[in-house]
Order: sequence, then C-alpha cells, then structure tokens
Amino acid sequence: MSDNLSELLGRKKVDQSLFNKMGELAKPAGTPSDEELAKLADDFLIGKANAYGTASFYDFLKPENKGKKVYVCNGTACVCAGTQDTVGNSLKDHFKEDEIGHMTCLGRCHENNAFHYNGKNYSGDALHNLDQIINSKNELNQDNYTIKASGKAILTQSFTTISDFYKPLIDALKKDSAEILEEIKTSNVRGRGGAGFPMGLKLEFCRNVENATKFIICNADEGDPGAFSDRYLLEHQPHSVLFGMLISGYVTHASYGIVYIRAEYPEAAKIVQDAIDDLRNEGLIGDNIHGSGFNFDFKIIQAQGSYICGEETALINSIEGQRPEVRVRPPYPAQKGLFNKPTVVNNVETLAALHYIISNGGNAWKQIGTERSSGTKLVSLDSFFNRPGLYEVEMGTPLSVVINDLGGGFKSDVKALQIGGPLGGVVPISKINDLTIDFESFSKEGFLLGHASIICIPSSFPMMKFIEHLFDFASYESCGKCFPCRLGTKRGHELSTKALHSGHKIDQKLFSDLLTTLEQGSLCAHGGGIPLPIRNTLHYFEDELKTYFN
Repeated sequence: MSDNLSELLGRKKVDQSLFNKMGELAKPAGTPSDEELAKLADDFLIGKANAYGTASFYDFLKPENKGKKVYVCNGTACVCAGTQDTVGNSLKDHFKEDEIGHMTCLGRCHENNAFHYNGKNYSGDALHNLDQIINSKNELNQDNYTIKASGKAILTQSFTTISDFYKPLIDALKKDSAEILEEIKTSNVRGRGGAGFPMGLKLEFCRNVENATKFIICNADEGDPGAFSDRYLLEHQPHSVLFGMLISGYVTHASYGIVYIRAEYPEAAKIVQDAIDDLRNEGLIGDNIHGSGFNFDFKIIQAQGSYICGEETALINSIEGQRPEVRVRPPYPAQKGLFNKPTVVNNVETLAALHYIISNGGNAWKQIGTERSSGTKLVSLDSFFNRPGLYEVEMGTPLSVVINDLGGGFKSDVKALQIGGPLGGVVPISKINDLTIDFESFSKEGFLLGHASIICIPSSFPMMKFIEHLFDFASYESCGKCFPCRLGTKRGHELSTKALHSGHKIDQKLFSDLLTTLEQGSLCAHGGGIPLPIRNTLHYFEDELKTYFN
C-alpha cells in the first residue's frame, strides 16, 4: 500500500506537494480545518484518514496548535541553562496561556532565553524588549555569536561572488561526472549528522540505479538540541549547501534538489530561497546549465515540527505528504526513495564540504584530519562557555583544546557534556582529555560524535532529571512505527518521572532490559540511540543515581 501511495502522491510532483499545501492551509489558524483536509484528500485521491493522520502528527499542523501565537524553546541547552521558566512567565504578561506553545530547538543555544514569535526567532536580551517586538516591525531577531576556524577556514570561509564561487562547478561540468565522483570518494568525506557513512558511496549507489527521475535532498531538519551548525550554514553560507547539491545531482544524474528546512529556522528558508533566485538569475540552475546538458532545479520544503524527520526515510515520507514514519530498509533511498525514485539524502554540513573538495581535489580534503575521519568539523558551544559560538576544527583536534582554548572554559561548574544531540553520549568532565573530535575516538570511548554539538550539564542539574528529560523528548518525538520505541520511550519516561517525583525505586534489571529492547528492537536510530546517553549517565554518575534504583 505504501508503494502505491508514494506513486499516487508523486503525480503532482514536488511543486504541488500535499505537505506544502497543508502548511499553507495551517498558517491562518495554526492547523488546517477538517473541511480543508477533506478537500485535499479528494484532490490527491487519497483517503481522508491519510490526510488527517499526516496533519495531526506535526507540532505546527495538529489541532492542538490552533490559536498559538508564540512559542518557547524547550531544547536541552535552554533546559540545562534554566532560562525558560522566566521566558514563559514573561510571555504570559502579553499572551494568554493557551496562546503559548513550545518549539525544539531554535538554534539559539549560545545565549538561551529563546522564543519564537510571528515567524522570527529571538533570544538573549530580546526578552527585555517584548513590547517593541510585539507592537512594531523590528530586526530584534538578529543574534551574534563567535564564528572561528582553529586552523584552515573551509566551511567558515567568507563568501566572495557567485561567479567566483561557482567556477569550480562550471569546470566540473566540462568533465566526466564519473571523474568528479572519484574525487568525492577519494576525499573520504563522511556524513556529518550521525554515524558518518561515506558520502561518495551513497552517491555511487544512486548513480548506479537506472531511472530517468532522481532526487537530491538536503536534510536541513536534523534538529539536534544544542547544534546550530546547520543554521549557520543555511543563514551565512547557503551557496556552499546549494553548490554541494548541484555537484551531487551531476554525479548521480539527478535533476531535482529539495531543501527540507526545519520550521524552527524560519529565517533560513528566506535566505536560501534568495540564494536560489540569485542562481537562477545567473543561469546556474535550470535546463542545460552552461551548455553541459545537465538540468537541475531546487525546491524548498518547509517542515512543520517533527524531530523524527531528521531520519532520512521519515523525511521522504514527510515530503510525500504521508505520516513521517520510518521505512523498513532495504530498499534504501538510493534505490527507492522519494515517490519511489532513487534519492540521496545528505545533511547540510556534508553537502557544504563538497565546494572545497571539488575546488582542491579529494586528496586535499583527505590530508586534513585523521586517516578515517578526514576534513574539518563544525562544533557548537552553548552558553555555559566563556566564548560560546561555532568553531571549525580539524578532525582529530583534542576535545580539551575545543573546550579550554577555543571555548575559554566554563562560566560556572559543569559536571558533564552531552555531545552529538539527544542521541549523543553524556561525557563526564573526567573524560575530556581522552577524546578527540573524530568518529573513531568517540566510538571507542562509548560515545557518539554526531553533529558535535556540546551542551553543558551544570553541577546543580540532577542527572535523574536529565534522564527524565531525554526520555520525555524521545517519547514525544517517536514516530510510533515500531513497538520498542513507541512503548519503550514512554515506559522510560514514566519510570524516571516516578523515581524523581514520588520516591519510586526503579528495578535495575527491568530498566536494563528496557534499554536493551530499545537498542535491539527499534526500527531506526531514534529508539535505538536513546539508550546510549542513558547508559553513559548510569555508568558515570552511579553514586548520584543509586538512590533511585533498588
């Protein structure tokens, strides 16, 4: 049935996608009406249950979102900073309680106090200017943070001009696309959003599938709380991302590029669209680009609030207008993805790396970093650092250098770091000197590099409360497709809440079995990954947590 539904939803192409139409209908009231959903179902020849099931999944389409006017960030960085109760109370002076919703995460981790109003994100001192923000047009949504490269600036290099920046693309279009693919494979650039799968292999898999229609998708919906590297690239370096998508299209013989941007990054969508318009004006997208015979065009899809859409198959379902549930693999997206066509999904930072690789050759990238983790990596540092912001470091850089030399150490006492998002490991301060910024070091020590976002857990923050927060997040954001994740994360949240608030003692064997079931039985890395930080916390903070277990 899902195959048939994918084909059916593909009839009107991406430009007329069901998902986009739902988003447009939700804007006036916060959710589409039942009548509007029924009409959409008729237009797309699908059941009304399919349309309602999709709309009711997303934070900013579901009926509960009706009438919401302002949203408080409840991401992990803001939770650990302890700023959001003040934000919520301040907003209650201007909005009714049922007009206030929540978003996760706004990418304002460097200064917290984050909230969203009228299509813009605010943080830091903006809270003190609520009257001006609400009653007038303003630019108070702007923020500033440190952006620095510790070595060679690649992803953080200043943009020049379109003609200069895209010359390597024009040169590449004069070469055999197989030659360009070999440079990418030589570079050994690995995915920057999770487990680090080699990008060149993923592109090659798609290239080898015969199909007249193929898609390149930029996954700009990887909403790991604490990570604002994607946001930086979309807002400050959009052409790096678009360049990477064009090259990916050329080597796979794809003609369509989709940039799927988080609802929580509203400013990014406009900036990327402006960059796409500039490319069109310069004749760098469209049909027969520079007489090469290569056709490629872009479409922005704005997400509607769902962390699971960072998983590539859930993202593909989302674009189609289905509930964003994870697909069973195989087949993999490179074989059968969007509308059942070969599809490559890469995250923002991975795509942005291709400009340097194509400009300088695969070996130039491979010479940076370590043997198995080549190139540079963007690292996000939250507000607990003396110099919070975004740092580009060579793979293999000691974590201690990032924390002490670049970040300037901590403003206050910190006992642990969560690195790599909600599925990333919880690293005690005692382990800082044992880690380097690369995939192998983190894996060897029992952690996960992921996005390389660093969230500080202050000494005053109870670790059982942190476990409860992780389970709450995982349960809320589960797609519900598989039993282990849908039920297991909820049971974990219930157990930790009872232990924290009612004196209940958790059975250690039961809890360990729950984590094992999540790890081994979950369909994707959402349920399968959440036990990692929980186990890290149990291991390294046993003394603090032992009173909650029997």
